[in-house]
Formats: sequence, C-alpha cells, structure tokens
Amino acid sequence: MHSFGEPSGAVETEMTDSTGNATAPAQQPNIIFIVADDLGYADLGCYGGRSAGFGPVSPHIDALAAGGLKFTQGYANSPVCSPTRFALMTLRYQYRLRGALEEPINARARGKPDLGLPVALPTLPSLLQAAGYSTALIGKWHLGYPPHFGPLRSGYEHFFGIMAGGVDYFTHCAFSGEHDLYEGESPRQEIGYLTDLISQRACQHVRQQATAARAGKPFFISLHYTAPHWPWETRDDAALAATLAGKLQHLDGGSVATYQRMIHHMDEGIGQLMAALRDEGLQRDTLVVFTSDNGGERFSDNWPLVGGKMDLTEGGIRVPWIAHWPARIAAGGVSMQTCMTMDWSTTLLAAGGGQPDPQYPPDGVSLLPVLLDPQAGFERDLYWRMNHRGQRALRAGDWKYLRVDGHDYLFNLTADARERANLAAREPDRLQAMREQWQRWNEGMPPVPADATVSPVISPANMPQR
Repeated sequence: MHSFGEPSGAVETEMTDSTGNATAPAQQPNIIFIVADDLGYADLGCYGGRSAGFGPVSPHIDALAAGGLKFTQGYANSPVCSPTRFALMTLRYQYRLRGALEEPINARARGKPDLGLPVALPTLPSLLQAAGYSTALIGKWHLGYPPHFGPLRSGYEHFFGIMAGGVDYFTHCAFSGEHDLYEGESPRQEIGYLTDLISQRACQHVRQQATAARAGKPFFISLHYTAPHWPWETRDDAALAATLAGKLQHLDGGSVATYQRMIHHMDEGIGQLMAALRDEGLQRDTLVVFTSDNGGERFSDNWPLVGGKMDLTEGGIRVPWIAHWPARIAAGGVSMQTCMTMDWSTTLLAAGGGQPDPQYPPDGVSLLPVLLDPQAGFERDLYWRMNHRGQRALRAGDWKYLRVDGHDYLFNLTADARERANLAAREPDRLQAMREQWQRWNEGMPPVPADATVSPVISPANMPQR
C-alpha cells in the first residue's frame, strides 16, 4: 500500500519502434495538447457524429484526423475532469495523489494544502521544460488553487485561463460568483466569449514563439478548452449570462443544437490555430494531439456506448484521441490500440526527447511506435476506480470487468461495445481472474479517505435516468 505522492516502483518502458530503434525524433517537434471538456465519444464527425442544422459540427478536428491518426479504443484516466488532469500532468495513475480522489475538485479545495497538484512533483511541462521547451497552459487548470497550487508552480512558464472546473463563458465567474480568469496568477478582465478568448490567445502564443521555434527552441502548449462543458452558452448567448449567477450547472437549459454549436466554436478556434501554424511554417514539425478529459454529459452523443460523465461504463471513459504530425505520422490512419491519458503524456515526453524523473517513473506507456506504424500494437491493460457508486473497471484485451453499486459485470467489448450482454455467469473463471487482477493492482494504490467528496451534477431528482 502506498501513501499519497510517494515514489513508486513502476517500470520504465524503452521508447522503440517496431524495428527496435529509438523513436525520439532528431528534431524536437513543437507540441500542442488540446483537451476538450466533457466531449462525447461520437460528438465529432470523424467519430460518426451527426451534422447539425448549420452543417458539420467539427470540420477542422475532422481534418486533423484525416491528416493524421485516429484511435478508436482510447480512454480518459477518469470519467470526471480533475482526476484525469492529475494523470495528464504526472504521467501516472491519479489515485496516487490525495487531490485526485476528489470527484472532482470543487470550491472547498480553496486554501486546502492537500487538494491540488503538489508543486514538488515532476510534471509533463516541467520535464519538457528541462528538455528545452517553452511551456504554456491556455485554458482550464482545475488542479487546486493558489497560494498552494497553480500552473506557474508546476512547470508552465505562461498561463492564461481559469483555475476552477467551470465558469460562465461571458462573465468568467465561477460557481461561487468569484471572477476566475487569470494571466499568470493575476486576475484578468477581458470582454468576450471564453472559447474565443482561449483560441485567440493560443494563436497569439504560436506567433510569439514562432521565431524561436524556427531557430530550434520548441514550444509546448497545453490548450485546455472549457467547451463544451456547461453552462450551455453559445457565442450569441451573452444575455443568458445574467440569469446564471450561482446556477452554472444550468439544469434548466441547453439543447443538442446549443451543444453542437459550442463544439463548433471550439472547432473554429482549432482551425485558426492550424492556420497560424501554417502561416508560420510550423505545421509539419508540430505534433498536435486532441482528446477529451472524460466522456460526454447530458447533451452529448456517445453512440454506441452507454453511460457518460461519472460512469465507468464505456460512455464515461472512452474518448476521441487524434494525433497529427505531418513529419512523422502518415495521413488517414486508424489504430485500435488501447491507451489512456497518461500514455499520451508519456508519449509527448518521449517525442520531445525528455526523460522522466527516476523517482516518479511513469505508469503511462509511450505510443510512439504506434504513431509510426498504426499496426504496431501491444498489450495494454487499463485500470480505473471511482468512489462514486463504488465503481471499478479493468480493460484487458477484448474483455472488461466492471463493478457498479456492488454488482460485477463481464463484457466482451469487441462483440458488445454497448455493454449490454453480461457474460459474468457464462464465464465465471474469467470474471474471477479479472476481479483478482484488479484487486492486486488496487492494493498498490492508496485507499480513498473518508473525507473525499463526490459531486455529481446530475441526479434522478433533477433528470430522469436510463
């Protein structure tokens, strides 16, 4: 049993391609890690999403997939936002850290010295900075509040965005009513729709870094949108903001049409970012990765998956993963490699020629061999647990072990991605073996403390359940 934040004995994976050669590129790529917020598995056109009344929802993200590599069996480290972000930053299972056991971090974390990302830990940006990168976070942090925590304390040299889990898109106020838009650690007053402000700042940062990048100083940008997270506001809904003070969860609003438009606003910004890279001659040597922090919420499309945010059924954890890197990744590829958030952070570190801290070896495994050859797959077992409803899950090959509310299930995901055909009674030996495998893994993680909070937004009291 481990205590929170201590080093572990995880084994480092050698970064090699299918021929056994090192995969770190001779030239360090610029890296942009784009994370959407609460995006469903099938919300994008390239994942089978339906068009909106105004046309395709995500043409620019779809173009990234067409020009790069799309993963169909990729996952988030958690079905809720801040725990996934802990894994993204540390390259490790989030359960090792006390703050990540909040589901998710909420306003009570303000002033708490244990509810955030410890500043002493090595992170993806700090490790890339040590490898020669400039580093910036533009968008959502959600890993604890100053003075104990913050982006500038955990490896980012530049920060523009929000500290909390969500804010109004126009007032930029959090659920508590406090203003939450920052430049570094200083409050920033700007007029505008938050998705657009984030996109504009990302484009501006690329242009500011372009000369240095062309001269051999690469940049790393974490571009973490709040879209399409509630409140349900499009670019044309500024008047709605006045009605949402203290009600950001917006349980009485929204629609599929509004939700699709919010995704489209983010997609437009990503299109502008790719145009900025092209204008600066940087697109070929920039690795762009796109994903979501967890599965979709109430208006999302997760087809054919069941469940959503807060659930360890597939709809809560299987998410889009797209990698675009013209210098290294062939266009039009599709991979069925199983992977999760921390694997991608490990991949980006390897792509940038960085080295993990030996005191905190990654739980993540580099996917660089797969980026080079989508057929170069490998076995990868994935584990999850949630305090909420006592959930646990293990994905091993085609099979998934799942526990919800004390009930154990067994599914063959290749045959039944919708998790409707429970094979527990038919294959009791497999169920028992996977249950024991999960338990052995869990014994290596700290237990969930009694004061850890669970904060679901949706309940049967405010929305009928399936």
